Amino acid sequence: MSTRNLSFNLFVVLAVLLAMDAYVFYALQRSINKSKAKSWLKGLYLIGVSAGYVGFYYLYTYFTNKPLQPEFLPNLFVGFFFSFFVFKLLLIVFFLAEDILRLFSLSFQFAKNLIQGNGPKTQVPGRRKFIRQTGLFLAAIPFSSMLYGVARGKYDFRVNRMKLHFENLPESFEGFRMVHISDIHSGSFDREDPIRRGIELINQERPDLICFTGDLVNNDSREIEPYINDFKKLNARHGVYSTLGNHDYGDYKSWDSPEAKEKNMELLYQYQEEMGFRLLNNENAIIEKNGQRMGIYGVENWGNRPFPQRGDIDSALKGAEEVSFKVLMSHDPTHWEKKILEHPMHFDLTLAGHTHGMQFGVEIPGFKWSPIKYIYPQWAGLYEKASQLLYVNRGFGFLGFPGRVGIWPEITVFELHKTVV
Repeated sequence: MSTRNLSFNLFVVLAVLLAMDAYVFYALQRSINKSKAKSWLKGLYLIGVSAGYVGFYYLYTYFTNKPLQPEFLPNLFVGFFFSFFVFKLLLIVFFLAEDILRLFSLSFQFAKNLIQGNGPKTQVPGRRKFIRQTGLFLAAIPFSSMLYGVARGKYDFRVNRMKLHFENLPESFEGFRMVHISDIHSGSFDREDPIRRGIELINQERPDLICFTGDLVNNDSREIEPYINDFKKLNARHGVYSTLGNHDYGDYKSWDSPEAKEKNMELLYQYQEEMGFRLLNNENAIIEKNGQRMGIYGVENWGNRPFPQRGDIDSALKGAEEVSFKVLMSHDPTHWEKKILEHPMHFDLTLAGHTHGMQFGVEIPGFKWSPIKYIYPQWAGLYEKASQLLYVNRGFGFLGFPGRVGIWPEITVFELHKTVV
């Protein structure tokens, strides 16, 4: 994007934000009659607006400069900006709906006075206290939830354990424990202690195998440097396997030269090796127990354009086509429905990530919802088609909005069992 276009877009965004702030401020002020309350409201709102624009400044800085590692306080301001934006947006919906009703009421009164010969004199109806209070109450719910998601929720790791049954699981792999993580996004972390706690939670599960399905970094391979020694501590009896996500290729950053971008990619391979991750780029690995085998297959990223489409199932299968039980790692769940299900080779379990569950949604027993479901039909959890399973991990890290609301960072633990026929 050119500097001129970036400046114009920045001007448009700022104009919209200023218009929103002016409208909400005016609407709130007009709905309160007591002068003391108005003064209190003005001060509180101006503090919120100021903090929001500080957050917008940091967000703009992240977008343009793409720093290797953010700090906690700037991330907190960015999170406040998003939270306050949603708060104002919901208030605007309520106030705008009321203003439309007031306009109709005013027009009706105006027409009625003219018909009755009373002249065009009309009185603008005041704002309803009930509307203001309802709007403030409902807007406060996501606002407070998002603030929690920024301060604590983004590191509130949840361990999801589930038992999966397969008819063709080799008997030697009965009770085999696999940990699945995805979307680390190390370039978003602003604290180290929570990451260490997440790694400890993984190791406490005593996994036989750990699978990581891509997006180790946001833009630059050097983002993972502060955490190499931490992720090196991941421990599984049969190793840690990984594959690439769309962010790992460095496509979202401007490089000085093609050589610099290629060097960045080589650095990513080097760091994965240092951490003990065996990267499967359209490759496979065989896990053996008591002479019986399980195949682990990894493909590069494949998603709907403009995401890279480098995943090559046929290459990943070479040399291990005859293994009876197959686990495939593919970052983007789109690949499963578009390519994997129609492939002549049967994959018993596909592991994916990418969606993050949008880092925002509702999950309660019997109900699961996030706006991301309207883009990705398979967006979080377990899915089944044509006797093949897909699991979409909600992500270990976060991206963009520096928080999580309702969709928490996930560590998935699968316990494999043979179906008794």
